[in-house]
Amino acid sequence: MGLYSGHINKLIEELAALPGIGDKSAQRLAFHLINMPKDRVRRLADTILEARENVRYCRECYTLTDSDVCPVCSNEKRNHRMIMVVENTRDLAAYEKTGRYEGVYHVLHGAISPMLGIGPADIKLKELIERLKGDVEEVIIATNSSLEGETTAMYISKMIKPTGIKVTRIASGVPVGGDLEYIDEVTLLRALEGRVEL
Repeated sequence: MGLYSGHINKLIEELAALPGIGDKSAQRLAFHLINMPKDRVRRLADTILEARENVRYCRECYTLTDSDVCPVCSNEKRNHRMIMVVENTRDLAAYEKTGRYEGVYHVLHGAISPMLGIGPADIKLKELIERLKGDVEEVIIATNSSLEGETTAMYISKMIKPTGIKVTRIASGVPVGGDLEYIDEVTLLRALEGRVEL
């Protein structure tokens, strides 16, 4: 027998299914939502639905956006000949916070992981290679310093090297096993400035 009524249990279960939300956090959130004014709950629900319906991939870099081309790719002041490859949109946002990177990005939406059955075809690598047919001078690989991130970096490097495009890897200011989204801007900036050619 459940501790709460059916609707409360269902709400707690749905919230607990979100990443980073445990049972206790889910309970707190559920009771907070139940005690919120109905118009605020409706506004939150509508915002979630609108985001789900309108957010899509940028047709150039594959970050999440609600327009055809994201603000970074549509910015003519950015250096479109320099592409930083990141694993996800959160990593892109982390580098944007430094305010110092002037190139554009390519979001892979994952990393190669044979253990999890994720191969090169399961992430946005084909789309990256297609972009390199344009006027590109350098590809900066900024995948995480995990086994999967390093595997992906080496794979990308081997794919790009024969084209003659310069391939660099962010320097090791980023701790091994660390996720870029949790690292401070100064460390990210040092890693970017200390990148090495692969």
